[in-house]
Amino acid sequence: MRQYALILGVSSGIGAACARELSTKGLNIIGLYMRKPKDQIDSLMHDIESNGVEAKLIKMNACNYDAMNELLSSEEFKEVKIKTFIHSLAFGAMKPFISDDSSNQINKKHIDMTLDVMSNSLVYWSQSLSKNNLFVKGSQVIAMTSSGARKQWLSYGAVSMAKSALESACRQLAVELAADGVAVNAIQAGVTDTPALRKIPGNDLMIKKMLDINPHNRLTTPEDIAEVTALIGLSDSTWMTGNVIRADGGEDIVG
Repeated sequence: MRQYALILGVSSGIGAACARELSTKGLNIIGLYMRKPKDQIDSLMHDIESNGVEAKLIKMNACNYDAMNELLSSEEFKEVKIKTFIHSLAFGAMKPFISDDSSNQINKKHIDMTLDVMSNSLVYWSQSLSKNNLFVKGSQVIAMTSSGARKQWLSYGAVSMAKSALESACRQLAVELAADGVAVNAIQAGVTDTPALRKIPGNDLMIKKMLDINPHNRLTTPEDIAEVTALIGLSDSTWMTGNVIRADGGEDIVG
């Protein structure tokens, strides 16, 4: 059986860095992406394949669960095992809970979408991977969280809810998948200059603050997170499970 990393949100930022890093370690890559230029995807594909591994980059909405089940139960996946499953989806509503302008105030549709993309989808993909026997003993499930799971910024409320739910889902999955020899952890990245960060209102002030307080005097990079992800994702040990692992250069302990 061929072993792969399955990455939701592979096209940029942390997801793309993880794909490149894991491919250098000899792991084949299956990645899902949305709304990215063809030349960007082609460049990522070239980088992965140049390391002598197989790459399958699939344009698909990760929250289309019918398509998810069809993909994971397809003949194409009969000879596939998922050694590392990385949940790196960053798409949510950035609106305040309370506003004098109702058009600028978050609503049920915004919250439901944000929770589905950034937390609930981890559960549904893990269920389908398990149902289709795609995990192996020693598989690692890794979700990307942030200090925003317990710290608040203006207009970050729905994403904060989703990150909190994501961490809770990781703990529950860790308990339920332990018998199958599968570990589940969340990585708490420091403030990382990615396209997702640039969509957060006030991101320039956030960046300035973290540059001032981080003991390393710089922001976290996608490559920093990819290195940690590879260390965990390639391990066959599943004894470390159910954790939120800080990979932020010490940012959280001083900020």
